Amino acid sequence: MTDYKNTLNLPDTPFPMRGNLAKREPEMLDAWYKDDLYGKIRASRKGRKSFILHDGPPYANGSIHLGHSVNKVLKDIIIKCKTLSGYDAPYIPGWDCHGLPIELKVEEKVGKPGQKVSASEFREECRKYARSQIAAQMADFKRLGVLGDWDNPYLTMNFETEANIIRAFGKVAENGHLVKGFKPVHWCIDCRSALAEAEVEYKDLSSHAIDVKFTAAAPDAVLAAFGADKGEGTVSAVIWTTTPWTLPANQAICLNKDFTYQLIQVNAPVKERLILAASLAETALNRYGVTAYEVLAETKGEKLERLMFRHPFLNREVPVILGAHVTDDSGTGAVHTAPAHGLDDYMVGIRYGLPVDCPVGGDGKFLPDVEFFAGLNVFDANRNVIEVLKERNALLALKKIEHSYPCCWRHKSPVIFRATPQWFISMDDHGLRERSLEEIRQVKWVPAWGQNRIEAMVQNRPDWCISRQRTWGVPIALFADKDTSELHPRTPELIEEVARRVEKSGIQAWWDLDPAEVLTPEEQERYVKVSDTLDVWFDSGSTSFTVVDKRSEYNGSSADMYLEGSDQHRGWFMSSLMLSTAIKNEAPYKTVLTHGFTVDAQGRKMSKSIGNVVSPQDVIAKMGADVLRLWVASTDYTGDMTVSDEIFKRSADAYRRIRNTMRFLLANLKGFDPADNLVPLDKMVALDRWAVACAAKFQQEIIKAYDDFDFHTVVQKIMEFCSVEMGSFYLDIIKDRQYTAKADSLARRSCQSALYHIAEALVRWMAPVLSFTAQETWSFMPGKRDKYVFTAEWYEGLAALPQDAVFNDAFWHEVKQVRDEVYKKLEEARNEHLIGSPLEADVVIYADDARKEILDRLENELIYVLIVSHCAIRPLAEKPAQAKDADIAGLAFEVQHSSARKCTRCWHFEDSVGAIPGHEDVCSRCVTNIDGAGEIRKFA
Repeated sequence: MTDYKNTLNLPDTPFPMRGNLAKREPEMLDAWYKDDLYGKIRASRKGRKSFILHDGPPYANGSIHLGHSVNKVLKDIIIKCKTLSGYDAPYIPGWDCHGLPIELKVEEKVGKPGQKVSASEFREECRKYARSQIAAQMADFKRLGVLGDWDNPYLTMNFETEANIIRAFGKVAENGHLVKGFKPVHWCIDCRSALAEAEVEYKDLSSHAIDVKFTAAAPDAVLAAFGADKGEGTVSAVIWTTTPWTLPANQAICLNKDFTYQLIQVNAPVKERLILAASLAETALNRYGVTAYEVLAETKGEKLERLMFRHPFLNREVPVILGAHVTDDSGTGAVHTAPAHGLDDYMVGIRYGLPVDCPVGGDGKFLPDVEFFAGLNVFDANRNVIEVLKERNALLALKKIEHSYPCCWRHKSPVIFRATPQWFISMDDHGLRERSLEEIRQVKWVPAWGQNRIEAMVQNRPDWCISRQRTWGVPIALFADKDTSELHPRTPELIEEVARRVEKSGIQAWWDLDPAEVLTPEEQERYVKVSDTLDVWFDSGSTSFTVVDKRSEYNGSSADMYLEGSDQHRGWFMSSLMLSTAIKNEAPYKTVLTHGFTVDAQGRKMSKSIGNVVSPQDVIAKMGADVLRLWVASTDYTGDMTVSDEIFKRSADAYRRIRNTMRFLLANLKGFDPADNLVPLDKMVALDRWAVACAAKFQQEIIKAYDDFDFHTVVQKIMEFCSVEMGSFYLDIIKDRQYTAKADSLARRSCQSALYHIAEALVRWMAPVLSFTAQETWSFMPGKRDKYVFTAEWYEGLAALPQDAVFNDAFWHEVKQVRDEVYKKLEEARNEHLIGSPLEADVVIYADDARKEILDRLENELIYVLIVSHCAIRPLAEKPAQAKDADIAGLAFEVQHSSARKCTRCWHFEDSVGAIPGHEDVCSRCVTNIDGAGEIRKFA
């Protein structure tokens, strides 16, 4: 028997079947950075229209987690797809470097500043620590395949950036948004510092809820306000609070002017008269165990304004005041008011001229002169306050309740509201709130609900407390009047002088600055250096000014996009909006895209205590970065992103399907040079031309999905193309022609040309997501090309079918339906042991007129579409009784085992096998492909 193996065009490629990504990817990375790949990308897009995605800086502390990976991969996908679309899309990664977490880490090493080390030495240790964290995080980010200017990232601790942060602060002050105030702010006892809104998170905690009596200082005046002259016992207003420790700071009782309040006679356990909101009275009295009572009179809250009541345990009388913040959803309708411990209390207190008396120190303990509670921690003092109230018969009810309470996002401990002298960015003095809301409406929010979320936050947010009492931070570089806090009249000039010094030697220059160097002797007597540092959210929030406006790569353009987690509406998106609007009167971004958090299969957030943390480093070490990237892209990032071993295994399976498709394409391009062998589209075999048009259709949909940042649709489309359109149909059909046709025949070159077009398109579709595999594929592609897929643009060699094409989508859709039905009958025949492989089958198709006309167009080439040896098409009317109906109307089939001999070369069963001298084991078609001009294919 003659061996015909050497006459076949067997697929062959050095592109490996196994990705072996964990080993190969680091080798590729080394080569990319040695070759300055990022620089080559930048050079390829020089002068093009820019797309700027500004990197939100991660904090320079600790190892990266899966959330970091999601964030960086999404950004990298966007940068790469925009580059494929022809944009100049630089990516400058950044890091947030100042602040408390680094201080705490450094304190563990060297002690607190001013003790074992000086403040200057402490800051230098913080700088060193931040550098070490950045180096570790950078290595992990690069390992993800994220391309960027890693040699020149922006760091908020770079001297130039520190100087520009000070300049940004100066612009805010110059534009009138900076104010000094003695206001209540979120205060962390552990941090011993004020906190910004973005540094506070809410948790359900247990608190003491108490109802407390304030007795009337002048009962007759109260009765007169009610128009009442009856009843017995003391007259008391009852307040309800969940923070007993704030009672020493009480300065008033606040009512709602529109509420109806009742004067209620209670006879047990003692005779007394209580003032309660009518809508809450019954519930409150139930709390007190009172079942028998009489409503003596009613009046509106406004009638009780300025009446005086006695503090329950301090020698102080406090007025009734009115405030719209008083609600009747719980409590008594009367709110205990301590302007030093609550923003609503503070604001209403300003209207009434109440003192802002803060009896609590920065350590969370009552000051030494506070009666009853001196030196006690405020939370510990709750019990003491309750005991004092009981002793004075002022406590009506006590209950533990679970409610949402603000906590420090670093320490997870409850915070307090505490009035301290701080620097604020005013939301309303110069219209910052109103202007910010206008700018929000000009931004595209992805998902769209992000707009409503940040609008609500801006509408309700208080003034931004930007001062911190820290060591490692950018200084509030001001000289302020020591008595009035009024800024020096030369503040802009002084800030620029400080910024120039910081540019040379960093933030230490401020603390080293002797006021005599910049102030006259007279000014030194009046003005003092501010010792506070800026909130770290000011550092990152000002990067539109300190980085985007300053880096030459951005060519003076503003950012097109900010992309971070959905928690950043109250964080970086908010601080950036506030500062850009305060400085430049415009939003810093045109589009804001947010992603969800990573959760386990049960929907729980990643937590070390639960033990469900998935390390990106572990995933990469086992499966490779491309599998992790594919998981990110294939998940709907607009909600929480579920993680599990099973999900990563599915991503690995999807990766293998894509890789195998690409390997098939490359293996069948052996011996193909597009410069010499590319068949024009109008000369192609009909099925090949359809495959190119199919790729064109998918490319249009994929590019649109990339433009819409809809990456899970991108992956779905790639998978559908590889598995359904190619793997289950086109690639299955063309194997016979690709392997058995004459090597340089039109039949084979047409097929190879289609495969080449498809590979050129597919490798680009893959590149933003499967970056390592796309570049590996690119290196094995035939024809002249750039060294890197990342400098290419979307493939332009695809084209849709002509409008009048006979073999169009509708035609091939009908053929696919028939093919699917034939396969069902072949499977039945196999199960009945009538045939082994489909090529052993002779098939007769009985079709209605419409389908018969379609199938007849393929002439004798229908057998290659169905992958059978013989096929006859007959009218449905001729269907014999033994024919089996298809699952769709208008079709029936007969399947028999072929009586012909099997060709050893193409494996078809053909009557011509054995009839050709010298080629007794092969069919006439194969002889034509071996010795003749090669078979002619027109359709498939």
